[in-house]
Amino acid sequence: MYIIKADQNQIENIVGMSVRAFETDMNVGGKKGDCPPGFDSVEWHRKMAREGHLFQAMIGKELVGAAVVFPDESKSSVYIGRIFIDSIYHRKGYGILLMKCIENEFLDVSEINLDTPVWNVRTNAFYEKSGYKKVRIEDGFVFYQKKK
Repeated sequence: MYIIKADQNQIENIVGMSVRAFETDMNVGGKKGDCPPGFDSVEWHRKMAREGHLFQAMIGKELVGAAVVFPDESKSSVYIGRIFIDSIYHRKGYGILLMKCIENEFLDVSEINLDTPVWNVRTNAFYEKSGYKKVRIEDGFVFYQKKK
């Protein structure tokens, strides 16, 4: 797997994958509507791509998912706003590969931060398995960090 800055021509495909991926959260404790802001918005994803925050995850020439990543101004840390793998590719290890791609894309940062809902047992277990440590729980979210 590798990641590249999202191609504007792929935005509608990325949004479809986002919708399919986040809708599976209802299988792990989420309720209808428990999705991140803009998860189903073409315009939101276009904006993230224009600003350089949206990356598409590729296996060969096939788009399999995406990530939204925000480096801080000093470039010493990044915040992963979200990652998702198309639901047709779930349970194949692609999420772990995507996290490694993000970490490799930002080799010079000293820490990576992210958050996920408390209720989402799948993503909480995933981030812990990926080496992220809980730093706090606040307003229904678990905040994770990985120091490099």
